[in-house]
Amino acid sequence: MTVGVALNPIDPTNQIDASVQLAKEAAAAGLRSAWFGQTFGADSPQLAAIVGREVPELEVGTSAIPVFGRHPLVVSSQAQTAQAATHGRYHLGLALGTKLLTETGFGIPFGRPVARLREFLTAVRQLTETGSADYHGELLTATTPIPARVPGAESGVPLLVAAMGPQALRASGELADGILPYLAGPRALGEHIVPALTAAAEAAGRPAPRIVALVHGVVTDDVDAVRRTFTESLAFYEQIPSYARVIGLSGGRRAVDVAVIGDEKKVAAEVRRYRDAGATEVVFSGTEVTGAADRRRTWELLGELAG
Repeated sequence: MTVGVALNPIDPTNQIDASVQLAKEAAAAGLRSAWFGQTFGADSPQLAAIVGREVPELEVGTSAIPVFGRHPLVVSSQAQTAQAATHGRYHLGLALGTKLLTETGFGIPFGRPVARLREFLTAVRQLTETGSADYHGELLTATTPIPARVPGAESGVPLLVAAMGPQALRASGELADGILPYLAGPRALGEHIVPALTAAAEAAGRPAPRIVALVHGVVTDDVDAVRRTFTESLAFYEQIPSYARVIGLSGGRRAVDVAVIGDEKKVAAEVRRYRDAGATEVVFSGTEVTGAADRRRTWELLGELAG
């Protein structure tokens, strides 16, 4: 099982420089991958491309780019460029996004998200695998009157989706290479998410899907302090129905209930639970919340587990 981390520098003077430095530390600790979220700030494929080129020991990926407010042609160009820059170590993560951020930020309606996801995946797959597209969907059109191939990215780009609901899982199993579930504990993975995704992939004749589980967690002696911090920082997700549902399926009431907090023995045991629930990869997020000492301690453990 691959183990990686989401990189999120705290108050950096330069986010790119700080991300490269953190990636070097992650690689030195034995971690296998570095992932970058997409907000309204740094462009995650560019950031992944830079970090992946500077730190060749790591796989890199985005987790994840919302399909609203983007176009498959543009995202394909970004992804192929990152793939060429990293010589085949880039992984493209896509997401439905949220109604609040989509409608507030982009001023566009958050309508029919799963239908848009299906069309987006279909068009991006054509573009990243062949360098061309002639796709005319109900919601999206993507055609290439001139070539869209990026030399160096001929191997294509792995497509992952931040999917957890039944419809998104079905679409991901049929059209993607795997998923990036977030705030989904082992119980939700093993009993609901992995079976639904695997069944959809099998029905579509696709290979066994990857399950890259993103986990909020820290190795620490001050469990109460980390729990308080996570309670506040993760509360936003409790307002989003898809996350509230998967937290409940995981046996939690609040988002912090699915966070992994404790000493090395406890955290290692939880990582094994994710593996046993079907996760092919585990990516820890939020490891920086209580400072560099706990982050390094967490990464040291995760590096040992990755080995």
